Amino acid sequence: MYQHQFIDGRKIDLPLGKVVCVGRNYLEHIQELNNEVPNEPLLFIKPNTALCNLAEPIVIPKGVGSCHNELEIAILIGQRLNHCNEKQAKQSIIGVGLGLDLTLRDVQDRLKAKGQPWERAKSFDASCPISVFVQAQEIDIERNIEFSLSVNNTVRQQGNSAHMMHSILSLVENITKTFTLLPGDIVLTGTPKGVGPLNAGDDISVNLSQHFSVQTRVV
Repeated sequence: MYQHQFIDGRKIDLPLGKVVCVGRNYLEHIQELNNEVPNEPLLFIKPNTALCNLAEPIVIPKGVGSCHNELEIAILIGQRLNHCNEKQAKQSIIGVGLGLDLTLRDVQDRLKAKGQPWERAKSFDASCPISVFVQAQEIDIERNIEFSLSVNNTVRQQGNSAHMMHSILSLVENITKTFTLLPGDIVLTGTPKGVGPLNAGDDISVNLSQHFSVQTRVV
């Protein structure tokens, strides 16, 4: 059972909220999938039933085609935000971690071809494995945050928040002009290049530079 947690093991007394995800926030990822560059942040939502513990085995759905890794910086919100500015956004963040936006790529491609929403490809149960969180005061979200994902000891994704098209604080500000963010909500800030299929038996390692690493396995 997933619960928000700091890296020292302390549980975070916040409800499990929605996950607001940002698509196409790294140019090289946009290019690797031959997508158009959006004029503003591309947003979609995962429900709280998508949340699961990244340290536990990752379960991928069967019989629906490939399931891709998309590793992202995850921001845990601690205050209600509506039409906020960047200063208020920064004050609201209580934790920084990592999350996987598991994506059923074949399903997504079919939906996109028909002009239909992505939820069947992005928002299924356990589609959002989340790590522990570093306390906000221990990490400067306005500086470069480096993170990576390895599959079977081979680095597949390397990201740096400096390469985002929209910064973390500007994303939170932008999101709150459409969605009210509540305590316990998570913002996933986009994935860098290197997405690819996961298979049962794969060993996964994710790393938030200078803070923590998590080892897990695909089943």
